[in-house]
Amino acid sequence: MSIQKTPNPWYVGVVSGMASYIDSSAIISNGTALVIYSKTIGTTAIEIGILSGVLTLCIALGAFTGGRLGDRIGRRKVFIITMAMILAGTLLLAFGLSFTALLIGTLLIGLATGADLPVSLATISEAATDNNRGKIIALSNLLWTAGIGATMAIAAVVGEWGRVGAQIMYMHVGLVALVLLILRWSIPESPLWLVARDELRRGVATVRAQKTSYKDLLRGKYLWPFVALCLFYAFTNLAANTGGQFGTYVAVNVVGISVSTHSLWNLMIMPVGIASGIVFMRIVDTSKRMPFFILGAVMLTGGYALPMIFNFAPAAWFCCLLFTNMGNGLAFEGIMKVWSQESFPTMLRSTAQGIIVAVARLSCGLLAFVTPVLLEVGPMALYAMLASTVGIGLLIAWLCFRGKQRNEFNAEAEIVATHTDEAHLNSRYVGEN
Repeated sequence: MSIQKTPNPWYVGVVSGMASYIDSSAIISNGTALVIYSKTIGTTAIEIGILSGVLTLCIALGAFTGGRLGDRIGRRKVFIITMAMILAGTLLLAFGLSFTALLIGTLLIGLATGADLPVSLATISEAATDNNRGKIIALSNLLWTAGIGATMAIAAVVGEWGRVGAQIMYMHVGLVALVLLILRWSIPESPLWLVARDELRRGVATVRAQKTSYKDLLRGKYLWPFVALCLFYAFTNLAANTGGQFGTYVAVNVVGISVSTHSLWNLMIMPVGIASGIVFMRIVDTSKRMPFFILGAVMLTGGYALPMIFNFAPAAWFCCLLFTNMGNGLAFEGIMKVWSQESFPTMLRSTAQGIIVAVARLSCGLLAFVTPVLLEVGPMALYAMLASTVGIGLLIAWLCFRGKQRNEFNAEAEIVATHTDEAHLNSRYVGEN
C-alpha cells in the first residue's frame, strides 16, 4: 500500500486550524451583517431570528454528520467540500436579495463550519507527534481568537457603509475560504486514516480497524471519556456562549455601564486571553497540563461567580471578564480538543469530536431561547446557574483525566480480536459503507 508523506505538521495545523478562524468570523459577521441588512434590504426581525437560529442548529448538525463522514470517507474529502460550501454560502449571503437566498446561504455556512471542525482537528492530530500534538491543536484556539479580532476590526471600518459593508464582511469569510480551498489541495489524506481503512478492509483486528461504530463510544474504555467530554464541554460552553450572546445586555442593563465601555474592556482583556492561550501551548504537551488545568478551572468558576457575589458591581464585572478570559485559555476549548483527539482511535476520532461539539452547540441553542426569561427573573439566578454548571463540568473533566495521560495513538496498532473475527470485520465495513 502506498501512503503519501504528510507535509510539515505545523503547516497542516495552520491550514486545517483555520477552520476555527472561519467559525468565529462567520458567526460574528453574520450577526453584524444581518443588522445592517435590516436597515438596507428590509430583513425583518423575525427573519433575523430565524437565520440566527438556523446557523446555530446547522453548526451542530454539521459537526455531528461531518465528524462521522470524516471517519467513513476520509478527512481530506470532507474538509475540501466544506470550504467549497462556505464559499458558495458567502456569495449567496453577500449578493442574495431574498430571504430564500439568505436562508440557503446560512444553511451552507452553518453545515460546513460545523462539519469542518472535527475533521480538521483529526487531520491536525494525526499529522502531529506526541511532542507537538497539543501545541498544534491549541494553535487553532488562537486562530479562533484571530477570527474574532479580524472581524471586529473590519466591522469597525465598514459598519456604517450600508449594504456594501455587510457584503465586505461576508466576502472576507468567502475569501479566506477560497484561499483555504486552494491550500488544502496540497494536504494529502491522513496516513493514519489510510492505514486504518486498509486494515479494516483486510480484516486486520487492530484497535483502529475494529473500533468504528457509534456503539464503541458507549462501551469499554471509551465510554467514560466520551461522556465526560460531552458534559464538560456542554456545561462550560453554556456560560461562554451566554456571555458572548448576552454579555453586552447584562453589562448595560444590569451592571450599568455603556456599550462602548464594555467593548473597551473586552478589547483591553483580549491580549490577556491570547497570552493565556500561548501559555497553554507551552505546557499542554508536558506534565504541567493538569496543574494548569486546575488553575484555569478555579479562574473560570470564580470568574462567573464574582458578579453574583458582589451584586454585579462594575469592578466585579471587569474581574469576571478578566478571570474567565484567562481560564478559557487553560481549561476550556483547547484542552477539550486535545483530550478528544487523544481519547479515541482513528476511525472514531472525528465522530466523537463531532458529537461532543454538536451536544454543546445544541445545549447553547436551547439555553439561548430561555436566557431572556431568566434575565427577567433575575441575573443572580442566571449567574448562579452558570457558575454551578461550569464548576460541575470542570469537576467531571478533572475526575476523568486526572490520572495517567491518555494517548490512544500509542494503542491503535494493538491486536484486539482473533483471526476468526476477520469475516465479521469485513462484513461490518461493507455494511456501514
